[in-house]
Amino acid sequence: MASLQEQFLKAGLVDKNKVKQANQDKSKQKKVERRTGTQSVDEVRLAALETQRKNAERARELNAQRDAVATHKAIMAQIAQMVQQNRQSKGAGDIAYNFTRGTKIERVYVSAAVQAHLVAGRLAIVCQGGTTELVPRIIADKIAERDVSLVVRVNKTSTEIDADDPYAAFQIPDDLMW
Repeated sequence: MASLQEQFLKAGLVDKNKVKQANQDKSKQKKVERRTGTQSVDEVRLAALETQRKNAERARELNAQRDAVATHKAIMAQIAQMVQQNRQSKGAGDIAYNFTRGTKIERVYVSAAVQAHLVAGRLAIVCQGGTTELVPRIIADKIAERDVSLVVRVNKTSTEIDADDPYAAFQIPDDLMW
């Protein structure tokens, strides 16, 4: 295999005088280094190493971003699958059940049995995309582990009464609708 200088000569990119001058400069540099005992800094080599380091760092950043997007996509697919497999029927839809989603009050029409399950906390409301689905509370907890923003409403059932509660003696009627 021919050296790089010979390849440039054959291609006509350099002439013999430039090759001779480059070899002389290189030999002078080596003589100076041997006499002084110090090594000269090769700026071209350092620049190439710095560029290589920057390219490797950029590639790592891009790979991390790509991995994060793939992970998020996989999580969203898991959530969609859980919702699809575990969604519950809303029933006949004769009773309006109101809930808050962000700053808006929204309404879903459910049957009386489904409303009782929602109030008791056995069912939860999950909003994914533009759809509102009802899922069991266990599934809603699993979805909340992956993405809290999708679980809109989970009623917590607490039978404990706070000792400092001034309204502890007043019970809320079961048939109260808002």
